[in-house]
Amino acid sequence: MEIRSIFGAAAAIAVATMTAAAAHGTGETVRPHFQQMISNIPGKSMVALIVDYAPGGASLPHVHANSAFIFGYVLSGEIESQVNDGPKRVYRTGESFYEPPGSSHPVSRNASKSKPARLLAVFVIDSDEQTLTKTLKQESSSRSTK
Repeated sequence: MEIRSIFGAAAAIAVATMTAAAAHGTGETVRPHFQQMISNIPGKSMVALIVDYAPGGASLPHVHANSAFIFGYVLSGEIESQVNDGPKRVYRTGESFYEPPGSSHPVSRNASKSKPARLLAVFVIDSDEQTLTKTLKQESSSRSTK
């Protein structure tokens, strides 16, 4: 791989990570934790984010990049999550879930109103992906567009 390609992919990952960190809900903080091109899978990269939820905090409904396979691992607390039209489920410390590429995430929030929660989100994405997460607009009936 040429040096220019490596730097271009690294810049794309940095932009994608910053885009994900900028799109957040109430009582949610998203921080980049790790990013690396996957050397034995050309064109793919891994990006890990830490999502901290204050008590009662939540992400806005969102979709992930069409190339993003996501593994979520609850580091502390309890997180309620819904992927696509699947059931809502509460995941506790040490539990995990995944999201297939292009998934919508209508619910991602701290299940507790009194204790914080923390999630590790690991993305395997196309290295040239520009946006990890895109917030969905709310319909006037308060349903999210999925």
